[in-house]
Amino acid sequence: MPWIQHSDYQAPYWLFNGHLQTIIPSQFRKVQDISYQRERFATPDDDFLLLDWSEIQSDKLVIISHGLEGDSQRPYIKGMVRAFNRAGWDALAWNFRGCGGEINHTLRFYHSGATDDLDLVIAHALRKKSYQNIVLVGFSLGGNLTLKYLGESGSQLRPVIKAGVAFSVPLDLHSCSQQISEPANFIYNRRFLRNLKLKVSQKVIKMPDDISTEHFDKIKTLLDFDDFYTAPIHGFQDALDYYSHCSSLYYLNDIRIPTLLVNAKNDPFLSDKCYPQQMLAAHPYIFLETPTQGGHVGFMPRGAKANDNYWSEKRALAFAASNLEGSHI
Repeated sequence: MPWIQHSDYQAPYWLFNGHLQTIIPSQFRKVQDISYQRERFATPDDDFLLLDWSEIQSDKLVIISHGLEGDSQRPYIKGMVRAFNRAGWDALAWNFRGCGGEINHTLRFYHSGATDDLDLVIAHALRKKSYQNIVLVGFSLGGNLTLKYLGESGSQLRPVIKAGVAFSVPLDLHSCSQQISEPANFIYNRRFLRNLKLKVSQKVIKMPDDISTEHFDKIKTLLDFDDFYTAPIHGFQDALDYYSHCSSLYYLNDIRIPTLLVNAKNDPFLSDKCYPQQMLAAHPYIFLETPTQGGHVGFMPRGAKANDNYWSEKRALAFAASNLEGSHI
């Protein structure tokens, strides 16, 4: 499928770089006209996931996966929920383990490759209702998770899943971890580490015999955190082993349904490996779109009003609709 070189996305004039295009939508966008019904879903390992539903009694469902240290309340999630609801879809925004406002019961957290939980969510949604069409949408870490899931499933993917859409995806976790640790990204790095350490501290209170804060002074980067916590907790040798097993870049060749991947060229989080034009040039299912602007999970449209859909929401809807109709745009 084609590399879409000439994306029609244009950022507002006053958001003149990738940092502003990332931060302003994240901190100042308000999406208030969404009412979730929360479900506490018990997992087979005596843990739970918090699922936030926005249903309009449709036979179509979008399942939306958030980014690192995100949750279903983030404006980019609620904006996507609202857009799909307006277009006639039910929406399910699920919170990864330890997200959604409540620390989970087990030692494991969430991570970039935890596709088993995404599969549980999909199976549960289908038990709850006989949806005829499902589209998976993911942002950042959730985009990596979505693409990895589609690649792992390959030709065995449930036929009801018609398309995938992923925005701002760190396809290669190692190089993106290094990218976020660059001096220009110190604000993001500091914020992520602060929130991740808080989750570890909450775990220590619940299970002091299984986890501790003894490594906190050694953690300066996301790679450090993944070395000391993410990797050993989830069965990987170290951070590099975790990155090699969970980077969606290595699963793209096996995707077998129409999938849109949108990575802005000025995304401050993404490395050069996140724009695999040559690798995907002959891929029969993946559309790679690389707008020059957009930042990380930004995509505020030029001239947007308070209740307008963002460009990313319009793009996801158009791609989903085209694949239910049998064409591709």
